[in-house]
Amino acid sequence: MSSTVERIILAGFGGQGILFLGKVIAETGMNSDKHVSWIPSYGPEMRGGTANCSVIISEHEIASPMVTVPDVVIAMNTPSVSKFNQKIKAGGMLMYNSSLIERQEFRDDIRLVEIPANEIAEELGDQKVASLVMAGAYVKFSKLITLDDILKTLPLMLKGKKQEMLDLNIAALKKGYDYVEEKKYMFGRYVHSVFKGI
Repeated sequence: MSSTVERIILAGFGGQGILFLGKVIAETGMNSDKHVSWIPSYGPEMRGGTANCSVIISEHEIASPMVTVPDVVIAMNTPSVSKFNQKIKAGGMLMYNSSLIERQEFRDDIRLVEIPANEIAEELGDQKVASLVMAGAYVKFSKLITLDDILKTLPLMLKGKKQEMLDLNIAALKKGYDYVEEKKYMFGRYVHSVFKGI
């Protein structure tokens, strides 16, 4: 990913926390003194329908908030991969929820990161935090925001919520980050260099 701008599309079913995930990433960028944009998009129904949003984090002013060729797609379900896989720029990254998306013949010019987000969230006791698992995984690769940045932002976004909810969301972030760190993803020629573990 670029060290000056990251263009992200986040997509999944309504009810998977996609829009909140986008807000968390955008707010974290803003709190880290970056320029940001966040644009939501809804399918015909919110819960059970489709939801996606685009986020830009940049060191410089953002000329257009539209993301047509993303650096990163974070996909929580199979329809999201089908919709956005071909839009990712060559050399970009597809981060996908392998709990719900089967391994398939992806493009060979992008980097793949598979995260069993639902399984990790279930281990924590609530599948609703699967999107936060993905957020933790994302910041492991980001060059513009860090895990510390997002851990500082989350309490501000969940102000007034029960401490148990905040603790659960923080745990999900850390689990996603640690999962990627433990897998030691090393990319050579994109798809051919995806490691599930070393």
